[in-house]
Amino acid sequence: MSNVTSYTLEQAEAICERIAKGESLRKICESEDMPNRRTVMRWLARNPEFQAIYAQAREDQADFYADEIIEIADDRSKDYIVGGPNMDDMVLDTEHVQRSKLRIDSRKWIAAHLKPKKYGDQIKLEGAGPNGEHLVQAVVNVSIGN
Repeated sequence: MSNVTSYTLEQAEAICERIAKGESLRKICESEDMPNRRTVMRWLARNPEFQAIYAQAREDQADFYADEIIEIADDRSKDYIVGGPNMDDMVLDTEHVQRSKLRIDSRKWIAAHLKPKKYGDQIKLEGAGPNGEHLVQAVVNVSIGN
């Protein structure tokens, strides 16, 4: 376990760079050269400079996950395995397909919560009066869960 406790901009930037590349804070804090999670949370609570770069890293992480969604969805390389009654037929590997769906859904949920204006669900409500005049227009971000 690391004994890093003093805040430095260099350390903060290293953490944020890894977050922006999709790594979890939990995993980052397991590294020997990184502070523990409690220390990072303390830095966030007390340091506006770190708050700003951390917030940007989380938004960048949402974009990273959105890019990964496309890669996962397009990768069919493990969708079929050898099997079936003849043991030489190609059959759908439903476990892999379901795992891919879970990976996509997880990334969609995280991206929507990290960057809701870009990736969150939006509903547009519109209405027109009897003469066609515009009555209502609203955009609402919908978030399920906390």
